[in-house]
Amino acid sequence: MRLIPGNVVELMVQEHSGLVEVNVDKIRHEMGLDKPILVQYATWIKDIFTEGDLGESLWTGRSAVDELRQRLPISFELGLIAIIIGLIIALPVGILSGIRQDTVGDYASRTLAILFIALPSFWTGTLVMVFPAVWWNWSPSMVYIPLVKDPLGNLVQFLIPGVLLGMTLSGTTMRMTRTMMLEVLRQDYVRTAWAKGLRERAVVAQHVLKNAVIPVVTVVGLQLPVLFGGSIVLEQIFNLPGVGVYMIQTINSRDYNVLSGINLVMAFTVLLINLGVDLTYGFLDPRIRYK
Repeated sequence: MRLIPGNVVELMVQEHSGLVEVNVDKIRHEMGLDKPILVQYATWIKDIFTEGDLGESLWTGRSAVDELRQRLPISFELGLIAIIIGLIIALPVGILSGIRQDTVGDYASRTLAILFIALPSFWTGTLVMVFPAVWWNWSPSMVYIPLVKDPLGNLVQFLIPGVLLGMTLSGTTMRMTRTMMLEVLRQDYVRTAWAKGLRERAVVAQHVLKNAVIPVVTVVGLQLPVLFGGSIVLEQIFNLPGVGVYMIQTINSRDYNVLSGINLVMAFTVLLINLGVDLTYGFLDPRIRYK
């Protein structure tokens, strides 16, 4: 972001045209921006380990930790709703598509999966904002409803962006579920289960699904960080005061310290997600053990 034309001091000067050139150097010195970038970065890292401070806004002086404490639950709620909706769509459809290969339902589900992958969430979100307002004089609420004040209103507000994100997530998961179901259904132990006369539900639940779900969990885990990117766009469209909107604000205002703190928190979250996905393998497959 330091390479983007226009730094934070220049933006401040534009907003306060009464400042003269001498004051610009003073402001840059007070903010520590006159030091080399490596020195600024070392100071920022030191504050994290010594004070637990991710930095303060160059504009307001407000701590990034305080801002993230308020905004992270909003982004996590949106991501959680999207994951739940995506799995509700993908797993049943993918399983049925694998069991009923080359049927009308299989072709329909594969087409649906490709459609969900192809439709960008920012485009569908824009359609949801525009066309209902034009056709039925209705639009989603643009005023954030806190969960503690109105749980039902909060859920309704998050439902539309959650569905749009979940649709994007479900497409790839649906295709992977179908592929793994087909692969496991061709295994010898599954043929043996069929030969024993077991019912289809028992074969699928006890023998097929458990072995097919591990690669699906991997795909879902790899897609979870993508929700951050999708939430940035949808939070902007639906005016949700989450981390995504805050990141856009810091980029536009060149708030270097705060943006670095946001990136660090998001990167740490992605690492925790990947670790959690790896640990779930041990619960899904008894042959996997962690020492």
